[in-house]
Amino acid sequence: MVDKRVNFGSKIGVIFATVGSAVGLGNVWRFPYVTGENGGAAFLVVYALCVALLGIPCMVSEFIIGRSAQANTARAFTKMADGRPWKWIGYLSVFTGFAITCYYAIVSGWCFHYIFAPFISDLSKPELVEQHFAQFSGNPIEPVAWTLGLILICHFIITRGVQKGIEKMSKIFMPMLFILLLIIVVSSCLLPGAMEGLKFLFLPDFSKLTANSVLAAMGQSFYSLSIAMGCVCTYASYFSHETNLTRTAVQISVLDSMVAIIAGMMIFPAAFAVGIRPDAGASLVFVTLPNVFNQAFSAMPFVGNCVSVAFYTLLSIAALTSLISLHEVATAFVQEEANLTRKKAAAVVTCVAIIIGAFCSLSLGDWSWLQVAGMSLFDFFDYTTGQILLPVIGFLTCIFLGWFGPRDRIRAEFTNNGTYKGKLFKCYLFLIKFFCPVAIALVFLNQIGII
Repeated sequence: MVDKRVNFGSKIGVIFATVGSAVGLGNVWRFPYVTGENGGAAFLVVYALCVALLGIPCMVSEFIIGRSAQANTARAFTKMADGRPWKWIGYLSVFTGFAITCYYAIVSGWCFHYIFAPFISDLSKPELVEQHFAQFSGNPIEPVAWTLGLILICHFIITRGVQKGIEKMSKIFMPMLFILLLIIVVSSCLLPGAMEGLKFLFLPDFSKLTANSVLAAMGQSFYSLSIAMGCVCTYASYFSHETNLTRTAVQISVLDSMVAIIAGMMIFPAAFAVGIRPDAGASLVFVTLPNVFNQAFSAMPFVGNCVSVAFYTLLSIAALTSLISLHEVATAFVQEEANLTRKKAAAVVTCVAIIIGAFCSLSLGDWSWLQVAGMSLFDFFDYTTGQILLPVIGFLTCIFLGWFGPRDRIRAEFTNNGTYKGKLFKCYLFLIKFFCPVAIALVFLNQIGII
């Protein structure tokens, strides 16, 4: 029989756990390079508006579905949809979250590897950094071993339960993440020439904005808050009925955005100090930044290594907290739908994730023949989930709740059964009925190259 379902034990536990789910590579890795590609401060302004008008309403929607059902994401949508075809949104969310788990564990493993990289390899020159990343990511054994290790860490935490595992871990890791962020920010901002990086981040030049920049800001706000992956909905099922959903969504979105902005304050000053623009795309973290640290602290190699270790430790914590929430999506589903204990359900998810993750990792190296639609297995999982499934799920969720969901039930959850006045309820409904679906559709069409 399944274990008895529990709630998070405290308000701070709710915040830390859900922020931990949202804060990941999207904040510390993706946000800085997307900001660098789209004009800096002007992009930041648009991003903040997108979080308020798109991210928060979508997060509240998943909160409503998850807490109302007190069940895994698939069952939660089924209950809210009353068995209608809309229930398949929940199943698609669980599938997407699990698919992301399989390849996200690989990148998380890379982050952990780079904590030790400065001590085991010579990364003193740009060509050596590029060579190291190419050799490591293409190695048939080491990345798979890191992937295995990360998934097993998640497994251990998940099996300890919601309060003793997820919540306790979040209360330890999230303060560590903020402390490391501040240490690296101070180190970066003290570098000569760092002020130019801060100006780029905080002094907007709206002439640099394009239509694509606005769409990129919409997409980043959606990606950064872990919308449509099942994480938000699953964690909301552990909320108590006293939790103010709107306030919690705002608090989480503010903290999540703060991490992204502080990450920019960490990377931009260091990059500008050595004359490198931080718009290197996906290679920013594993190729460009090691070179930035080397050049910025060339007179003090020991300090440079310490900053590098702190940065990759920070990145690893962010990746791990998100990976745990992704694992929990599938674990909760298997536990409740297959009527298993948490430990058995987690074991099933862990085993399957390890097998698929290993194949995805190997597809980047010696097993490059593992391809789907002309892409490596890793790239196929990344593209299918990030570019197609996430926006489709987000769009369908907004259409369902905005137009077809049980209005009285939605209002009851939004207002905690009338405990709160719910003055923003009409505004919320307008956003998820009209603005959010249109915005998500535009982002989707932009990502697949139609506009």
